[in-house]
Amino acid sequence: MSAFQRHFASNPADDPNFISVVDNPPTLIKTGRRHGPGLIILALIPITAFALGTWQVFRLEWKTNLIAKFEDRLVRSPLPLPPQVDPTAIKDFDYRRVYATGRFRHDQEMLIGPRIHDGDNGYLVVTPLERDGEGTTVLVNRGWIPKGLRRQADRRVGVPSGLVKVEGLLREPWKKNMFTPANRPEIREFYFPDVAQMAKLTGSQPVWIEETMDPDLLKAYDREAKGIPIGRPAEVNLRNNHTQYIFTWYV
Repeated sequence: MSAFQRHFASNPADDPNFISVVDNPPTLIKTGRRHGPGLIILALIPITAFALGTWQVFRLEWKTNLIAKFEDRLVRSPLPLPPQVDPTAIKDFDYRRVYATGRFRHDQEMLIGPRIHDGDNGYLVVTPLERDGEGTTVLVNRGWIPKGLRRQADRRVGVPSGLVKVEGLLREPWKKNMFTPANRPEIREFYFPDVAQMAKLTGSQPVWIEETMDPDLLKAYDREAKGIPIGRPAEVNLRNNHTQYIFTWYV
């Protein structure tokens, strides 16, 4: 048998029982199975991403307006801090520059820490400022000192006596996050500036002032060496990463 004959001898069409798909087209059969959870989750991913991206757009607008409001307060001249301050009104003066005159109660000093400053470990020094008149004392966050100068005896220059004038930012108390340990005021161990707690402990008003200083590297080094607290700059330090989040969710 030739190769030509062998090729056509095995052709299925030569079989009298052969049925082609033309003569018998396929039939679609409904299995009754629903889409699995994986397909549903896959469909929800772009919907969720769009919703989160849209939410970040609104958050960006809110944060931008908030920062602009605080920066507007910063450029205004400092206000004299009244003898009595309504704690409920502080939110309307958050980041407002104020000044007050009085005497530091170093015997009631509180250290919050640990706190990192330029890679070095240390503490924030919080001292009540006692002013003229009963019930006029306020809390002042004087700034950062290195860990090695925790004892007042090692930083006498940073413990001024007599009348002092403090200029700083009036700040609204903030909430403790879930990862920060609880303060232990009974042993004067503080990890978080709980304004109400510290005010009760020292007999002060629940008013928090963050002392400010002009950004000056040489001055900061000199203060650090002498144990004089390094105050914060008079600027808004709120993080605004919402543009990055919008890009993440939309793209």
